[in-house]
Amino acid sequence: MLFISPTRFKVGFMASMASAFLLMACAPAHQKDHRATPESAHGRTLKPLVKSQKAMISVANPLAAQAGYKILRAGGTAIDAAITAQMVLNLVEPQSSGIGGGGFLLVYDPHTKKIISYDGRETAPKKVTPSLFLKENGEKMAFFEATVGGRAVGIPGLLKMLQLAHQDYGRLDWSLLFEDGAQLAEKGFPVSPRLHHLLKKDRFLKKDPIAKAYFYNKSAQPHPVGHLLKNPAFAQSLRQIQSGGVDSFYFGQLADKIVDKVTSHPTNPGLLSHGDLMSYKAIKRAPVCLDYRSYHICGMAPPSSGGLSVLQTLGLMEKYDLNNDPKPLIDRTHLFLEASKLAFSDRNHFIADPDFVKVPTDELLASNYLIGRQTLIQHNQTLKTPVPAGGPLLYRQAFAPDNTEHGLSTTHMSIVDSQGMVVSMTTSIENAFGARQMVGGFLLNNQLTDFSFLPEKNGVKIANRVEPLKRPRSSMAPTIVLDQETKRPVLTIGSPGGSRIIGYVAQSLIAVLDEKKPLDQAIAQGHMTNRNGATELEKGTEAAHNRAQLEALGHQVKLKDMTSGLHAIQILQDGRLAGAADPRREGVVLGY
Repeated sequence: MLFISPTRFKVGFMASMASAFLLMACAPAHQKDHRATPESAHGRTLKPLVKSQKAMISVANPLAAQAGYKILRAGGTAIDAAITAQMVLNLVEPQSSGIGGGGFLLVYDPHTKKIISYDGRETAPKKVTPSLFLKENGEKMAFFEATVGGRAVGIPGLLKMLQLAHQDYGRLDWSLLFEDGAQLAEKGFPVSPRLHHLLKKDRFLKKDPIAKAYFYNKSAQPHPVGHLLKNPAFAQSLRQIQSGGVDSFYFGQLADKIVDKVTSHPTNPGLLSHGDLMSYKAIKRAPVCLDYRSYHICGMAPPSSGGLSVLQTLGLMEKYDLNNDPKPLIDRTHLFLEASKLAFSDRNHFIADPDFVKVPTDELLASNYLIGRQTLIQHNQTLKTPVPAGGPLLYRQAFAPDNTEHGLSTTHMSIVDSQGMVVSMTTSIENAFGARQMVGGFLLNNQLTDFSFLPEKNGVKIANRVEPLKRPRSSMAPTIVLDQETKRPVLTIGSPGGSRIIGYVAQSLIAVLDEKKPLDQAIAQGHMTNRNGATELEKGTEAAHNRAQLEALGHQVKLKDMTSGLHAIQILQDGRLAGAADPRREGVVLGY
């Protein structure tokens, strides 16, 4: 099938044919990179590297992978597959993402050889004030005091973002892309070990009567692993979006249910209105990009800090190499952590919604600025934290630093279609199970807690403070890497994990691009992060073995569990695809 430009027609399917298509059995014709024996990442079993010739999807759940794979096999674009997979993810890992939340999307267009980004981040309701998360005495609320209920629910942006991308790059009919999710919701899906574990440990979901009735049995225990869980309410919601389009979510009965749920919470009501839903707009933004060695790496622009901070980390490491000849003795692990520390110092100070704050994006990535910053890095001792943000040229706007970051419940998918279109999409409802408010078979986000709870510090405003219709800062870092000379895509990657996403993605990029590690080994390696504070090493992995050496350099080291969810696809020089899924979660790779 020939690539069709963004102005092309949509292929229509008769309803009966669509139903038959989605019910057909599709055995994945992918190749696994079988080694003599299963390899492990220091005790963690690697998921096998998957190789294919034409198209591939790497996503956080096998059922979502299968749904997206069928769309690719049917000639759908990577965007078509992403929409289908996302609807299934909403059903089978409701704790992570869905139509009650938002996300960021990067697309490589093989026709123009350019990368386009889509911002579907939630926005604050019009009626919010900077004191949204302050108590009457002026103290900030505790996290879950703010999260559970309607107060932290932002205007959901996911569907508007997907609609905008589909208008540009979809090939199959919009309605067709919701069929798998609707049918699976009607017939039921088996509760996964991860979903069961998260339900068991959650303290707040049972407080919502609808969520309690759905996720738990009559004894108030989470449904066991393998239990066939049906969600007719979500099926009905998807059917409404199938027939009525996105407007049925933002204007129709679903909108009424969402507003009523948010505003009528008995102890923590929110401010979301019908006008907020009706006025929401997804935005196309220019990605942030940096030439790094022989590559051109692009990520999501603000309001996400993910793209800028990943690129700054890599740029600082490259400038250190270029600016020190002969190079002093320095361990690359120490250099990576110091570069990350410097990137986070700028992130916490400058990055917020660019429609409200002038983010100095170009200055933060400028070669001269990175050269100056890297001179702070010393080979024989660590920088004391917190490191202050960058030089005086950046202080034209006086903002106070803020390192607010709570959300961990997010998902990522990477897709390449048969025409060479590449997708990197990260979506979220913020905390696990979001605001713990269920409506229409899906959970609502608590993304407003990604704002700073304090509007100012010591009389100085915080860039990421709460404001009406503002988008909270995020750390989601969907990333696409191109060959610098040919502009040919070579890698798509991203991860969930709160602000640690930045470290997960940057460390994986270094492993693949610089160290030439196989993709499966690169994303399974033990994680190391520094967010301008303590150095965190992933507990129970080879990363923890660096503790003594790093402490000798002055690092304050903490061992942490780090449940990343990296999903990546590498486009090899011969055009073949190699895909990998993080062994820490349930994701898989399918290709043909």
